[in-house]
Amino acid sequence: MPSRSRVLLASAAATAAVVAVGIGVTGSDEGSAPPPDRGPAAVAEPPAGLAEMETRGLAALRAPFCAGIARESVEDALGAEATRAEAYENGETAALTPQVTDVAHEHGCLWTDGRTTARGWVFAPPVTPGRARGLADSAAAGRGCSRVPDAAALGEPGVALVCERGGVREASYRGLLGDAWLVCSTTAPRALERPEHLDRTSRWCAAVVTAATGATGTTGTG
Repeated sequence: MPSRSRVLLASAAATAAVVAVGIGVTGSDEGSAPPPDRGPAAVAEPPAGLAEMETRGLAALRAPFCAGIARESVEDALGAEATRAEAYENGETAALTPQVTDVAHEHGCLWTDGRTTARGWVFAPPVTPGRARGLADSAAAGRGCSRVPDAAALGEPGVALVCERGGVREASYRGLLGDAWLVCSTTAPRALERPEHLDRTSRWCAAVVTAATGATGTTGTG
């Protein structure tokens, strides 16, 4: 059984490496892939983006949430219908990165059309504010990564990042909601204009936060 710190580091690396997942995973199923059959059955309509949510007072459940994300939110994040969907839960063996397969200590899911990937996950173990600041700083120090200035808040503490490597770009929001460390990201070819990519990611993260917290209708300045 891997140590808690090892799992947290592997989980933090998962989103940094999702660039490889976004361009390396292709679906064999025809048509649109439905949300993974994990988590609550109810699907709530999210706000238009994180700027329309006040997330700093919210608490995410450290539990499965993927079934609470609407198909429309997935298609908006990808700009297309998903051809593959995956989900995993705490205690399951999962590909945390393309190079690391281990027992996951998180609940997560992703959708892809083979070129673009939308992903969300939340740590199963509780995270303190101090640990959250360390996770945010570590992610920001990743290769090709920079903080997004004046980004909407996701929890407290939290960080919004853009990571560019080769021909792909990952935009992500990471933050502490209660005692749950939540990450949401989209990865797309750099041909997609950066402002549009950031807007898509903000809307996607609003859908992930809504599913993980039941926060539909929560508004604010972010």
